[in-house]
Amino acid sequence: MTSIGPDHAEPRIAVYLDYENLAIGARESLGSTFDFGVVADALAERGRVIARRAYADWSYFDEDRRMLTRHQVELIDIPQKMGGSRKNAADIKLAIDAIELALERSFISTFVICTGDSDLSPLVQKLRELDRTVIGVGIRQSTSKLLPPACDEFMFYDNLVLGADDGEDTSDGNDGATLVLSTLAGLEGSSDSVRASTLKRAVLRKDPTFSEADLGHRSFGSLLRSLSSDGLISLDGEGDPRVSLGDSAAGRADELLVSVVTDAKEVPLTGLKDALRNVDADFSERRLGYRNFGSFVRAAEARGLVKITGKDDGRIVRLPSRGRSRRGRKS
Repeated sequence: MTSIGPDHAEPRIAVYLDYENLAIGARESLGSTFDFGVVADALAERGRVIARRAYADWSYFDEDRRMLTRHQVELIDIPQKMGGSRKNAADIKLAIDAIELALERSFISTFVICTGDSDLSPLVQKLRELDRTVIGVGIRQSTSKLLPPACDEFMFYDNLVLGADDGEDTSDGNDGATLVLSTLAGLEGSSDSVRASTLKRAVLRKDPTFSEADLGHRSFGSLLRSLSSDGLISLDGEGDPRVSLGDSAAGRADELLVSVVTDAKEVPLTGLKDALRNVDADFSERRLGYRNFGSFVRAAEARGLVKITGKDDGRIVRLPSRGRSRRGRKS
């Protein structure tokens, strides 16, 4: 008999999307179509997704329907009726389905409600009464202020997509290692410690075709040891070691960023990555575990290394005032 093992303790997740709310919010606030892929990646770092359901009148979202189907999302059609409220019908159907699943599938521990609509706050409260963890996902400008406090965790879609399309060519044969590092970064953000076995399962949830053999290693442990020798991660223990992002490579990246911004006084965010690569052609934020370049710069800002001002394509990166500057990671 095959043992269930530690994977049994990982969260089982059900995802429900109020798709019309998300699609309109992304189009009006961000000027783009909603991309479920970045949400799927973020959730793969948190547990095993069991169910994915999206609710809308799909005759209005033909291209979106194809995108969701590629991500194995079940499409629940709520046709528009003359004199009826399509929005309320979708909310009601979503709420009934979520509660029904919570009552019938006790092993599902986490419900992800993707919407910015406060009308679904009672659903969030009821799921928490049933001892389920609830994660919300919404567009920042179209999310009601009442919804995030009702959830155990709330992720703004804007943060997931910021800088996702930065034009980096990842066809250099290091995609697998990059996947491992970015997954580790996500796990560290939601867990106190990460075991090698947990990391491997999360990587496979993101890409079931992943194989360390494609990277020239006979085992996942061998790949981790190679990344550790490069200073990209740290390993603690034997057998199933704890894994964390390494400080040495991250420290060098911090020093590079501060040096470039110091020399230029200020750099447009849209040109900052090219400026870093002009100094170090091997720079890659994904090799440091960041999902995109925007996440790397925001993390540096949070540590007081740089300051971002302005909006959208007019954002500028400069050094913070001396009184607020803090030291980065130690190498």
